[in-house]
Amino acid sequence: MEQNRIVFFGDSITEQWKEIVPNYFSKNKYINRGIGGQTTSQMLLRFRSDVINIKPTIVHILAGTNDIAENTGPITLEGIMGNIISMVELAEVNKIKVILASVLPAFNYPWIESIKPAETIIELNKMIKDYSDKKNISYIDYHSQMVDENKGMRKQYTTDGVHVSIKGYNEVMIPLAENTLKILLERLKINGCY
Repeated sequence: MEQNRIVFFGDSITEQWKEIVPNYFSKNKYINRGIGGQTTSQMLLRFRSDVINIKPTIVHILAGTNDIAENTGPITLEGIMGNIISMVELAEVNKIKVILASVLPAFNYPWIESIKPAETIIELNKMIKDYSDKKNISYIDYHSQMVDENKGMRKQYTTDGVHVSIKGYNEVMIPLAENTLKILLERLKINGCY
């Protein structure tokens, strides 16, 4: 088994990361397990096959925007958070370290105009951050680095207001992810976890 196997687990934002910046995954031997359109309920169902069975050192979880968009029907913020917590608990039982990522900003969803997600995303991110602090879990705040004055995503970082441009991945997401991974791997090394 390779040391420091790292899985990026998520929805289309994760899936497209590999399509738009493929060398980021190939050169680092990172495993991409993003599936477009998925909600946290769907992700939880495949967590065992797509994360646990791979036996990674670390899993980066980026999820929640499709829940807010009601892709699989209405769900409360507590429901979304419950799914995220279940993924974290499954990871921890299997000795996989977790990085929780903030949901990216979005002013609206092109596929469901009736939903205005900006404030709900901010609220969910606060819940994810509070949980991360409480449980001493690594947290990446992509949101604050990508948000514009209307609480949507800055134009240069997005292709459609929801999905990320090459600039968004290269200038914001990759540097933040790499910095967090480096710190976490150092901490694991110091604690003799590998």
